[in-house]
Amino acid sequence: MGNLWARASALRNRLLSTLVTLLGLLVLTFFIGRVMPIDPVLSIVGPDADASMYRQVSVQLGLDQPVWVQFGRYLGELVHGKLGTSLLTGNAVSADIARVFPATAELATFAIVLGVLAGVPLGVFAAARRGRWGDNLVRVISLAGYSTPVFWFGMMGLLVFYAWLGWAGGSGRVDLEFDGAIRPITGLLLVDTAVTGNWTAFANAFKHIALPACILGLHSMAYISRMTRSFMLAQLSQEYILTARVKGLSEWNVIWRHAFRNILVQLLTIVALAYGGLLEGAVLIETVFAWPGFGQYLTNSLLLGDMNSVMGCVLVVGIIFVTLNLVSDALYQVFDPRMH
Repeated sequence: MGNLWARASALRNRLLSTLVTLLGLLVLTFFIGRVMPIDPVLSIVGPDADASMYRQVSVQLGLDQPVWVQFGRYLGELVHGKLGTSLLTGNAVSADIARVFPATAELATFAIVLGVLAGVPLGVFAAARRGRWGDNLVRVISLAGYSTPVFWFGMMGLLVFYAWLGWAGGSGRVDLEFDGAIRPITGLLLVDTAVTGNWTAFANAFKHIALPACILGLHSMAYISRMTRSFMLAQLSQEYILTARVKGLSEWNVIWRHAFRNILVQLLTIVALAYGGLLEGAVLIETVFAWPGFGQYLTNSLLLGDMNSVMGCVLVVGIIFVTLNLVSDALYQVFDPRMH
């Protein structure tokens, strides 16, 4: 009974902490948005509008009120599930986010799968061969992948694989001939085309997503491989590893069944953070590839001073990271025997 009460108390504290964090994030973003040198009214009416029209639009947007009144009004709308109207599109912000987020989610998911599939084995390989040529090679690749700007990889990738070789698709998610021809189900084009059996469109969507996903996957692979190597080195120096080797266990068993099993919990956090970073940080790649996703929508909203859209995007990002942390905690219960 005491253990159950402790878990309920921990869950309550976690939820309270989450709400406070999200509220703090909203407050900070809102007030920073109000001191930015961008006038959303001027973005709407244009520089040639007269003073009366400027005042009229300012009153309609509620910008004539004190900042704390504006924020209170925004929170009141938020409690009722409303994120306001976007100045960029004229649509509800929630509808805009629902429209653009699947594109980023598909790209980020593709990239994190590539990053994990490549980064984890490379990190384990490098740790098992510490100080040898294989370790040095992996470290150089990881350093290059992590330190080189993704927009440079994006431009070079377009130049080589699109312009020269013709292997990759161009800008956007599909060619113009398929635009509007794919029946939306989930918003994930690879899933929607596969479910409907439209394999021609599937191949075209895959051709477009492969290059940006590989570039983001390279960035994630570099980070994940570095962290995996670090975690593995810490485990391979432990006494239980020496004991396993003395007992005559094969090197494969020592590395994968003993050392790697003990870093799974740490890797879960790293992968979750990397995935969250891809979901909210793929702005540069989306810009280079004209990818109509969440990052490009947020960037355009910032440039216009569309704070309703910016606040909605910030809230979504906060919820993403909180959710990923909660999922990581839940997975700890599965993979960490000390939690049982």
